[in-house]
Amino acid sequence: MNRQKAIQNLLLIAGIGVSSGTVFKLSLPEEISVNELPHKKLLLAELADTIIPRTDTPGAKDAGVEDFIIKMIRDCTDSKTQHNFLRGLSGLEKYSTDSYGKPFTSCSEAQRTDILKHFESRATYRINIINKINKKLLGVPFFVKLRDLTVEGYCTSMLGATKGMAYDYIPVTFQACIPITPNQKAWATK
Repeated sequence: MNRQKAIQNLLLIAGIGVSSGTVFKLSLPEEISVNELPHKKLLLAELADTIIPRTDTPGAKDAGVEDFIIKMIRDCTDSKTQHNFLRGLSGLEKYSTDSYGKPFTSCSEAQRTDILKHFESRATYRINIINKINKKLLGVPFFVKLRDLTVEGYCTSMLGATKGMAYDYIPVTFQACIPITPNQKAWATK
């Protein structure tokens, strides 16, 4: 391949990338209705509980992570990510009814896990640079944001920090190397 052909191909790829981002921006609705999120509180609770289920420790539903997710999406997220999240919730409900004939909240534990695995596989690409470009142009994908907010909400909740993790109330001295026993919980403080 000669240099002229390589430059033409590079410009073509750059043009397609810029134009697709522009078309997507123009297709976004002007106003994103995040007011419907409180009505999806039960769905968000079941999603969070599927990601962090109750075992011998409290689950995400017990910690009230759904309220944290609603607040963070409504108040602390850019409009592209809000749009992706709302569209992802609608897509998840549609996929659940199309695949299993019932809403996500009525599905069994195995069906819920399969649904989330489906959305996880579609959330990211194998090539990291494409993920960065996608995030910059289109916002954070639905499943990535859901997973991140679920973990963040659980770890910062009172139940998650005290019952889900080994909480050290007063870390008196710094110990660089601490032996970890099998099945020991993660630390909530450093």
